[in-house]
Amino acid sequence: MIKRLTFIFTLFLSFSALAQETDTIYNPVTHYSSPKSYELGGVTVTGVKHLENNVLVQISGLRVGTTIEVPGEKVTNAINKLYKQGLFSDIQITATKEIGNKIYLNIQLQERPRLSLVNYNGTSKSETTKLKEKLKLMKGTQVTDYLVTNIKTIVEGYFKEKGFYNTSVSVIQRDDSAEENSVILDINIDRNNKIKIKHIFVEGNTAFTDKKVKKAIKDSKEKTFRNFLKSSKYIEEKWNEDKLTLIEKYNEKGYRDALVLSDSIEQVSEDRVNIHVKVKEGNQYFFNNIDWVGNTVYTGYWLQRVLGIKKGDVYNQTLLDKRLSSDDDAVSNQYLDKGYLFFNVNPVETVIGKDSINLEMRIVEGKQATIDRVNIIGNTKTHEHVARRELYTYPGELFSKSDIIRSVRELAQLGHFDPETISPDVKPHPESGTVDINYKLEEKANDQIELSGGWGAGMIIGTVGLKFSNFSIRNMFNKEAWSPLPTGDGQTLSIRAQTNGSYYNSYSMSFTEPWLGGKKPTSLSTSIYYSQQTGYSRSYSRNYSYGAGMNGNSDQSQKVFGASVGLARRLKWPDNYFSLYNEVSYQNYRLKDWQYYLIANGTSNNFSFTTTLSRSSIDNPLYTRRGSSFSLSVKVTPPYSLFDNINYSRLTTSDRDNQKRYKWIEYHKWVFKGKMYTSLLNSTDKLVLYTGTEFGYLGYFNKDKRSPFEGFEVGGDGMSGYSMYGSDNIGLRGYENGSLTPVSANGRRLGGNIYSKFTAEVRYPLSLSQSATIYALAFAEAGNAYYDFEQFQPFNLKRSAGVGLRIFLPMFGLLGIDYGYGFDEANQAGQNGGQFHFVIGQQF
Repeated sequence: MIKRLTFIFTLFLSFSALAQETDTIYNPVTHYSSPKSYELGGVTVTGVKHLENNVLVQISGLRVGTTIEVPGEKVTNAINKLYKQGLFSDIQITATKEIGNKIYLNIQLQERPRLSLVNYNGTSKSETTKLKEKLKLMKGTQVTDYLVTNIKTIVEGYFKEKGFYNTSVSVIQRDDSAEENSVILDINIDRNNKIKIKHIFVEGNTAFTDKKVKKAIKDSKEKTFRNFLKSSKYIEEKWNEDKLTLIEKYNEKGYRDALVLSDSIEQVSEDRVNIHVKVKEGNQYFFNNIDWVGNTVYTGYWLQRVLGIKKGDVYNQTLLDKRLSSDDDAVSNQYLDKGYLFFNVNPVETVIGKDSINLEMRIVEGKQATIDRVNIIGNTKTHEHVARRELYTYPGELFSKSDIIRSVRELAQLGHFDPETISPDVKPHPESGTVDINYKLEEKANDQIELSGGWGAGMIIGTVGLKFSNFSIRNMFNKEAWSPLPTGDGQTLSIRAQTNGSYYNSYSMSFTEPWLGGKKPTSLSTSIYYSQQTGYSRSYSRNYSYGAGMNGNSDQSQKVFGASVGLARRLKWPDNYFSLYNEVSYQNYRLKDWQYYLIANGTSNNFSFTTTLSRSSIDNPLYTRRGSSFSLSVKVTPPYSLFDNINYSRLTTSDRDNQKRYKWIEYHKWVFKGKMYTSLLNSTDKLVLYTGTEFGYLGYFNKDKRSPFEGFEVGGDGMSGYSMYGSDNIGLRGYENGSLTPVSANGRRLGGNIYSKFTAEVRYPLSLSQSATIYALAFAEAGNAYYDFEQFQPFNLKRSAGVGLRIFLPMFGLLGIDYGYGFDEANQAGQNGGQFHFVIGQQF
């Protein structure tokens, strides 16, 4: 009202001055009592710098050429409309001139001050950073009453979440003398004492003890020694959630009528409160008769078996909901996997007596839904056929929830898309009985640079590698596809080099086509490699010596050339998680004065055939939450000793005889690996238990032609730098690389022909973003290696435990660091105890 009177008074003064200047007879009193009609000749705006004048005139509603009364409703409405924008602290409308029947008005505005600087008082540096992120106060923002109120609300809420429930916040505005119409905001924060819970007093509980009631409360915990790892902050919002959680726990035990009658907060000191809560438990209920109505696809007997709830079981609403809807094998999923997308089940409860509940499961099956369209969205780099061929959902087929879940898994396994953001969007069309499925993908970089350093055989081995995981060989000669490399067909090309300088060098290249021919999931893998060890390594000979005879000849060398070709195909039996891989490989070893092992001079050839049967159902290759992976591989060479007519028992260990014995290597090698992943907290899917089991055995056809190749080097990080005589490096943290490989009583290295390993690891993610997957872990491992079955003792295991961290960066792959402590003496003395293991570009 005051603003309107100010406007009228100003308008009258303006008209009086105008009348004097134009010699027009003008009587304000008469004008006030008798409003006069004018044609609006023009409207101007003054006093603003950051806003468009034309827009402000439009907002006011004053239109040139229209008839207005002065004073009148249109002018009043114009002021109200401008005030509602919240942008102005003062508004005045004055008449600038009057010509005949036309009047010209000016809108004089005073903009609200703008923000030039914010000061945070009473906060730490980290708290200030967090508050800046939450408030997002930008220089030039208009300072309004709403802005100030919002600042107080956000700051108080932030500190309440941290347990400072009595935080007080004041926002002081002061003019900035350096900038016109600008203010500085001083946000003064007094956190006061952090409020924690001293005691929780429970009343009305008879079925549960006080201890069990308090345990059921999730976040609000008493400040006791038993809860020293848990938060005891009192936060009103959390306490309200905990009351609901408490009732849910009662419901799960059959107390469906349980409720919180009252609760109160008692402040007993500046920083402590007591919570008083009174509950009403009611009767404990049990499931009675369960009847199924409306079902035609499945019998009631079969549905009852799927439900898994029997007459006499304690009533549990949470369990009922899971068995009907959310579990992987829930009742609804049985229908959804058969195409009944529009299925619905409504359990109707009837209380019988004081403690029994009958359930009538009213089912609406609906019609089966057929898939109409399947769309791939978001693939900007990977060609659509690469993603589409991994899908288990096809147009024209019946809808299946399991097929969608499996399709998401296969897309994640490709490695080309962020597995955390793969989102199937199901669009049902009830009117036509069809459904569209949109797979929303987000490309991620998965080409990798490998830069790693490993310690093995007393030396540092450096590795440099490039892995192109989404290569396109068919576009090699397409100039437009080179940006910087031809990509999009899902092929893998790897190039790798290892060296320690002058003593050891290794080079390898491999290529994989996952869909040979493009029609079936049959993959072709090829590889070729070459390694060379030359000269003399004192630390090598010290760790792996065989006594005298080591002359340090600089012409010593071991050269290995190898190549392999393999085919893998997916199987449909026993289920479609199985795959079969077959490989033919050849290695050629050329030794010159190489006195570190059984063969010093000559050439050895290793021609072998490998077959691997595996099954993998893991859900995410980067951070696996559930599923398993098992493989059994057999690698075998031709049994030359059975048909070459050589009596190997008569051969000596001389160079000449060893050349004859090992010219063609023979063996059979068996390796089993099993991994299981279990989510320990199903509600969050974060805390994961990984358990692993490994066994390996290198056998022979003739004990006098027993192979010195293809054994097992056990201990360390599994990256001992290079593969000695084709051996497998088996990591066991807490011990040095290869330190669990068997040696004789005099320290002579025998080699590992049998090994076993067991791992238990708890993992928790710190970040699952596309830019970096980070998780912490704690592990316990046990394992050992043996020369033969005479030494094999399944319970003689070398134990270790420790902690670690994994970081997956798209460019570099997986980076890991572990600290493990070996509790037992290694097979090579003095090589157990605390060990750091660090690796770049390879998983353990």
